[in-house]
Amino acid sequence: MLLVGAAIYITGWPYARHLYCIGAVMVAVVQGLSPVATTNGSPSLVLKRLRRQQLFGALMLVVSGLLMFTTRGNEWIVSLSIAAILELYTAWRIPAEEEKQPL
Repeated sequence: MLLVGAAIYITGWPYARHLYCIGAVMVAVVQGLSPVATTNGSPSLVLKRLRRQQLFGALMLVVSGLLMFTTRGNEWIVSLSIAAILELYTAWRIPAEEEKQPL
């Protein structure tokens, strides 16, 4: 829903931003509820930092949706780009750090 809403927004379809916002909120909720891998009961500092970055990226996705409603231009693309970079970075780094942790 997130990608479809962002892609269709440029066509001018009036409900594209609604579709995007629903997808952004769903992504943020899933990432907020996902468990963090722990070692001996507590996650490592690197995983905590990456998790905060991931949640900030999800928040930026929601902010992008709000900017779709409040701005007249394409300013929302800036916050979407920040969110995409953070989400991509954490999508690669979190599994790599989880593999390094001993069981």
